[in-house]
Amino acid sequence: MRIPFIAANWKMFKTVQESVVFAKEFRNLVKDLKDVEVVIAPPATALHAVAEAVRNSPIGVAGQNLHWEREGAFTGELSAGMLKEAGAEYVIIGHSERRRMFYDTDETVNRKLVAAIGAQLTPIVCIGETLDERENNETLSVLDRQIKTGLDGLTGDQIGALVIAYEPVWAIGTGRNATPQQAGEAHAHIRSRVRQWFGAPAADHCHVIYGGSVKPDNIHDLVLLPDVDGALVGGASLDVKGFFEIVARSRPSAV
Repeated sequence: MRIPFIAANWKMFKTVQESVVFAKEFRNLVKDLKDVEVVIAPPATALHAVAEAVRNSPIGVAGQNLHWEREGAFTGELSAGMLKEAGAEYVIIGHSERRRMFYDTDETVNRKLVAAIGAQLTPIVCIGETLDERENNETLSVLDRQIKTGLDGLTGDQIGALVIAYEPVWAIGTGRNATPQQAGEAHAHIRSRVRQWFGAPAADHCHVIYGGSVKPDNIHDLVLLPDVDGALVGGASLDVKGFFEIVARSRPSAV
């Protein structure tokens, strides 16, 4: 059985000191939680410090991006091995902001996935449609393309260990979020395609989570949906008590 998976993406927020203060306070809040997986993705400068602050706790740590090469003349980039050495266990790949502002493509997402898996990092791979694509009724075809190309060449076992984050681009940082019906349809479609293309075990084991203006007051309705396994939380994860409330409300005992 898949337990809820809740990830905090801090994006370009928090200094090292601010990150450590949050991590220590949050660690105390979640120390007794056993029925939810929790991951924090701090900025790269704070990755090692946060990993040390949550060591031997239920909290996992993620990088926010990586380069697919092991090393080379790629100024400003970080490899999977560097993230692993800094303490990361997970890495976010293909976030809509990376796709929109830094030109990540389905093909580069695929190369990053392969690099992450090779370094024993668990990918949190993001997919989702823009507002124009939704209004043109292209949501499902966009998801098909992103799944087929982005996950190309991976085995069923590798897919089963993934976290797939459905994030409608029009709901990122806008205060808007998909209705339960919209989220449920997209998540069910993603899982059906994983089952069709990679096998039933992969579909049954991989986490499919929702990202897009997730808050304490909407997480409950989202995790009640049969194919929604948790959330990738942006702005609402920056407040320690607010993020803890999201985590607490996502647990099976809370629903």
